[in-house]
Amino acid sequence: MKNLSYFALSFVPGIGPILARQLIERIGSAEAIFQEKTRVLEKVPGIGHTLASEIKRPEVLQRAEKELEFVEKNHIRCFFLNDEDYPRRLKECPDAPLILYYKGNADLDAKHILSIVGTRKASEYGRTLTEKLVAGIALRFPDTLIISGLAYGIDVYAHRNALANHLPTVAVLAHGLDRIYPAAHRSTAVEMLGNGGLLTDFPSGIFPDRPNFLSRNRIIAGLADATIVVESRETGGSLVTADLAISYSREVFTFPGRTYDLNSKGCNNLIRANKAALITSADDLIESLGWNTRYEKKAESQQTELFFAATPEQEKVLQLLKTEGEKHINEIALRLSMPIQQLSTLLFELEMNGSVKTLPGNVYRLKN
Repeated sequence: MKNLSYFALSFVPGIGPILARQLIERIGSAEAIFQEKTRVLEKVPGIGHTLASEIKRPEVLQRAEKELEFVEKNHIRCFFLNDEDYPRRLKECPDAPLILYYKGNADLDAKHILSIVGTRKASEYGRTLTEKLVAGIALRFPDTLIISGLAYGIDVYAHRNALANHLPTVAVLAHGLDRIYPAAHRSTAVEMLGNGGLLTDFPSGIFPDRPNFLSRNRIIAGLADATIVVESRETGGSLVTADLAISYSREVFTFPGRTYDLNSKGCNNLIRANKAALITSADDLIESLGWNTRYEKKAESQQTELFFAATPEQEKVLQLLKTEGEKHINEIALRLSMPIQQLSTLLFELEMNGSVKTLPGNVYRLKN
């Protein structure tokens, strides 16, 4: 009866996760809610006559019975809010879902969990950042669980790179487990069942409507130690996820981009508003999180850099700074007979690559 009561409570119109939690605390248990008299339920703050009547409708329990049958038939694991095995990080969040539906084998209480999100229209820059970030995390912490939303763009790149690097990865869905959206990512979702999983707080029969994506973002933020926004426009779901993570007192990180790149505008805004810490590599992220490790840097750790080998133009800049020490950007441009606009781009790329450090007043030097 316990499981059935949780399902039933989740199907009562007008009762969300916060009110459901308050109701359980007041009455004592999910089972007791459906055994309680209507006049008692009406007196619970936030319930009243209308919601008390909805709780007592027989259709609620009928829908719950069908969902329980679906769950058992498809071997779906359910986490109920008051159970000990409910993911501990998510349980700390005030709006944690009453029920989580899960297919997979990843540990949702893993020692290290990161959420990686971003724009659906990822650029080559964003794809490269995702690839190198995940590879760097896998190199140092191969037990890290990667969370994202299976959406187009950065989300699915995060999942696919996690799989490629043998990291467990879980997709948080905006619909029930009786479907996969987008359908184009079905093969990735199936592969994740072998090393990760699919998670949702939506029951069967629920379609991926727009509000559901915003709702599921709280799970992406709440499950993880930190959220990394790889690439984002000025508005978008990944920024909502970042704000949710902040509200849960979780850390948020992002990669900077050129000021004129639309896909980096949201990231740059996060940094400017002090909502996210700037990172340029997996090493930056790991250091900022304070994860303890006996890892010692080897030559192979250069794989964690976020850019490819220096171009001939970049080499000229590096060689000048190596030979003559720190230089103002105007001096560099003069010595290399290079337009300021072109040089600015090169210096930005070298700074992102960890090769160059910017000093106050547009002065640059090699990074130690």
